[in-house]
Amino acid sequence: IERSVGNVKEALRDGAILVAVVLFLFLLNVRTTVISLVAIPLSLMVTALVFRYFGLSINTMTLGGLAIAIGELVDDAVVDVENVLRRLKENSQKSQPLPALTVVAAASREVRTGVVYATLVVVLVFVPLFALPGIEGRLFTPLGIAYVVSILASMLVAVTITPVLCYYLLPRMKQLHAGDSPLAAWLKRWDARLLNWSFHHARGLLVGALIVVLAVAASVPLFPRSFLPPFNEGTLTVSVLLNPGTSLAESNRIGTLAEQLALQVPEVIQVGRRTGRAELDEHAEGVHSSEMDIDLRVSERSRGAVVQDIRTRLATLPAATSVGQPISHRLDHLLSGVRAQIALKVYGDDLDTLRGLASDLRERLSRVPGITDLQVEKQVLIPQIKIHLDYEQAARYGVAPGAVLRSLQQMIEGERITQIIEGNRRFDLVVRLPEDSRGLEALKGLPIETPTGAVPLSLLATIDDGEGPNQVSRENARRRIVVSANTDGSNMARIVSDIRAELAATPLPEGYFTALEGQFQAQEQAARLIALLALVSLTMIFLVLYSRYRSTVLTLIIMGNIPLALVGSVVALWISGQPLSVAALVGFITLTGISTRNGILKISHYINLCAFEGERFGRQLIVRGSLERLTPVLMTALVAAFALVPLLVSADAPGKEILHPVAVVIFGGLVSSTLLDTLLTPLMFWRWGGKPLERLLALRSNEKSQDSF
Repeated sequence: IERSVGNVKEALRDGAILVAVVLFLFLLNVRTTVISLVAIPLSLMVTALVFRYFGLSINTMTLGGLAIAIGELVDDAVVDVENVLRRLKENSQKSQPLPALTVVAAASREVRTGVVYATLVVVLVFVPLFALPGIEGRLFTPLGIAYVVSILASMLVAVTITPVLCYYLLPRMKQLHAGDSPLAAWLKRWDARLLNWSFHHARGLLVGALIVVLAVAASVPLFPRSFLPPFNEGTLTVSVLLNPGTSLAESNRIGTLAEQLALQVPEVIQVGRRTGRAELDEHAEGVHSSEMDIDLRVSERSRGAVVQDIRTRLATLPAATSVGQPISHRLDHLLSGVRAQIALKVYGDDLDTLRGLASDLRERLSRVPGITDLQVEKQVLIPQIKIHLDYEQAARYGVAPGAVLRSLQQMIEGERITQIIEGNRRFDLVVRLPEDSRGLEALKGLPIETPTGAVPLSLLATIDDGEGPNQVSRENARRRIVVSANTDGSNMARIVSDIRAELAATPLPEGYFTALEGQFQAQEQAARLIALLALVSLTMIFLVLYSRYRSTVLTLIIMGNIPLALVGSVVALWISGQPLSVAALVGFITLTGISTRNGILKISHYINLCAFEGERFGRQLIVRGSLERLTPVLMTALVAAFALVPLLVSADAPGKEILHPVAVVIFGGLVSSTLLDTLLTPLMFWRWGGKPLERLLALRSNEKSQDSF
């Protein structure tokens, strides 16, 4: 836990440093950089106060939410600072400059609506994720709370503290009469060239972008799937299972041998073992079952390679072994009731038939690539005394079958008749037959009360020696046996598909059926729910934007950044080799809100130029608006992206495993949406935004509104 929290704290710190570096490269000014960066500590302080007020804890997931949001905490402040600085520079060139307070206030109001709506979209998109149930909900809800609270706090800082700092620090700045920073000036020159070129190739660019988006979307079903990213707990849990009835001495000997084999692996620091579990334990086990806890040291080999090395060495033992991790085992047990990633449960009535079916299915599943630790629930035949009641004889003697069975249960298993109290302690007093009266011959002569007097049990039932299973497992009132397995880390979706194909090809007797359970089941359910929540999020984005722009076309142009972000996210997942897990899907949902910010800033500025500065719809408007918004758009996107870099490196470090897929998706999406938005949003506005803009300006004129967009 300490390592996980420490790693996420380190990512949070490094992300803040990268944010400062990116801001300074664009602004090349200490004052503007400091004003923007003030949003980070103030937002974190507000978040901490909210957590304290509601009694929420600081843990890996809440810190992870802050680490993901750290770059976005300055976005609102950056937009405000950049616009104030630009307006102050323009004002300084006038023959009769306006008062600094007037300019700062007007510049802040100019971008305030866009800032507020962009932030609300980012927050509202995350809200449906709080509906996630089960394990995924418990994991990502704290992350979501920290993310949403910090983003709202940053907006509060941007509309209150940032304008005040701008008024006190910027008007008397020496660089007020200077132009853009070298980096910003170079980017604007290139952007102007690209925009002017793109107007002549608009149709080809838009069609090409559509083809790329469709191709990328078509590749999503091809991704390997997983429920959650594999945790790097630094500890392995190894189960060593012998046949029931194995003596403690033999089980201890095999366990000691397993310890010695595990210690031969260079990464193993120490091994602890327990053999058997007490009867009152939640997971009681006989002495035939041993469990080893193996602590690992960090090495150049991957965790998967180390696990495979241990599996190979333990394969020489005359026992069924399974290798996992403590938390992963608990998750598996919560999901399927079995400590394995895949649990195939076979249901039926006859135990011999169940064992035969389980053995046959195990043989079939052993041919599926990617399956490891394949084993059937241990059942062995043990000596038993079987009593078969003769119902005709019982009726002849006038005794009910239920009464006979109750008498046997009372005398063999025992019955509590009273309690003995000694001081503060209470003891149950149980009456039952002594051990020497439970043998075959003794039971035959066991007297059973009837209306005509006591008769020996042998007159009412057949009593024989026999064999029976050591345990009978039941689930949902049905007998069942389990075939369990883990995977070697390969595509879970493909493995499950192969297993289902094998099951479909395996005929079962009438009254027998199978149920396939495990992590994949939770992943499938979560994926369906997140897909539904994604539709809810998109609907919320549309409604929020439409309420402001009152145009379906303008709203869809802004939302066009979402599929552009999808391109980078999918490519980033392919490059990083990440499966499509619940964490990655949460990243996609988060990205839908973040990616709309660029479109909001650009479209709002186009409208404001027409509404307040006399610009007319056309290429000149689009080029001017795009260049004036280039710096804040790039800064907000790049600081949000580069702040995620600490979560992208050392992906398997404790605490970062579950945040890494989220960061990969958001980083890739921000890069692609920012680059493609530079050309495509202006082109879409140029081709389809003219008439909606005219209607919106006419509507504002009728309402005599002075609010900016």
